[in-house]
Amino acid sequence: MVKERARILVVGGGYVGMYTALRLQRKLKQELARGEAEITVVTPDPYMTYQPFLPEAAAGAISPRHVVVPLRRVLDACRIVVGEVRSIDHAKRTATLSTLATEEEGAGTEPLTYDELVLAPGSISRTLPIPGLADHGIGFKSVEEAIGLRNHVIEQMDIASSTRDPEIRDAALTFVFVGGGFAGVEALGELEDMARYAARYYHNIQPEDMKWILVEASDRILPEVGEEMGRYTVTELRRRNIDVRLHTRLDSCVDRVAQLSDGARFPTRTVVWTAGVKPHPLVAATDLPVNDRGRLKCTPQLTVDGATHAWAAGDAAAVTADEPGATTAPNAQHAVRQAKVLGDNIAHALRGEPLETYAHKYVGSVASLGLHKGVAHVYGRKLKGYPAWFMHRVYHLSRVPTYNRKARVLAEWTLSGLFKREIVSLGSLEHPRAEFELAAGGKPPTDPFGDPKGSS
Repeated sequence: MVKERARILVVGGGYVGMYTALRLQRKLKQELARGEAEITVVTPDPYMTYQPFLPEAAAGAISPRHVVVPLRRVLDACRIVVGEVRSIDHAKRTATLSTLATEEEGAGTEPLTYDELVLAPGSISRTLPIPGLADHGIGFKSVEEAIGLRNHVIEQMDIASSTRDPEIRDAALTFVFVGGGFAGVEALGELEDMARYAARYYHNIQPEDMKWILVEASDRILPEVGEEMGRYTVTELRRRNIDVRLHTRLDSCVDRVAQLSDGARFPTRTVVWTAGVKPHPLVAATDLPVNDRGRLKCTPQLTVDGATHAWAAGDAAAVTADEPGATTAPNAQHAVRQAKVLGDNIAHALRGEPLETYAHKYVGSVASLGLHKGVAHVYGRKLKGYPAWFMHRVYHLSRVPTYNRKARVLAEWTLSGLFKREIVSLGSLEHPRAEFELAAGGKPPTDPFGDPKGSS
């Protein structure tokens, strides 16, 4: 039994937030039933996004609704608040948050008190002050961005197919991806595969007409799968006529022209930014200690260093690793495993029991490069091609939460293997009222040549 009634506040509904709340929901089942504990999860979205499936969602292999997990269904013993925590005063055990209701009421923010804090807001894209990036760049961290990018790529093919201007056609069929990590390589691989397939339905577009460019500032891509598999990935991508540029940076994309540090210039309507992440800005709006990279200082027990009743894990936490001075990397493998220990430790702390120590043994990494193509380095074994792609699917199918989602994803994979791909753009979903506004006498788009239904 817990020593006293505990109000647990979980900030964030991502990997750490959802899995920690799920673990607490199971560990404190009796206490929750007796009213001795309550768990509140504050999240901007009422779902958790399984990000490893974003590239396949962008390619159309998985429906967007199956990439997300509804929190209200999974965390049925928790209170779900859709909103954003703006600041935290841990000394007073108070969080300031805004919700849809506070915006409607004009109240701005409201305070929320707690006894135990789990800070897991995750991360945001780490951008650089590159001219034109904010105007023309596309991110790849959410399901909305993944589907928007899919619509955008298909729309560029539509533009290229119908224009008579060779410069517009060339820019529409040039796709620049910045960042050689998992997100960038997998998104590029899946979308190039999808576009190559879609080209067969365009009478005047051949796969060779499209330019796919991967820009990476370091000397290799996919460092998680090892140097050998990284070199193989570069070879495989270049075999597919994908231009992989190492030791290269994006200097500018003003006026939709990608200017690279090696002097190359590419007129393009598509610049996808996947060059790393940084801690969520909320971390800086707390009175908790952070390191020089803005991540929360955490102990191996996942407590915030020097702060009682405060816990953290995931991308926003710098958890001390086994090696002196080292911290765990901000990736999904650590987040899921840390959440399990974090949930157990909070239950231990409430019951006055000793805490567990987080220690992660590296299992390996897998990456998809498109349909039936991939690389993997698992348990010391190196795989490539179809075996690696199959391993990628098996691994992530085993990790996606709930049997409901596993069954739906498996069913979609099976159907996609039996039938042809869908190559439809639903850009109008991003502006669903545009057509009605025009019909009702609303203002036309500012660009006389712009399509109010399009995503670009």
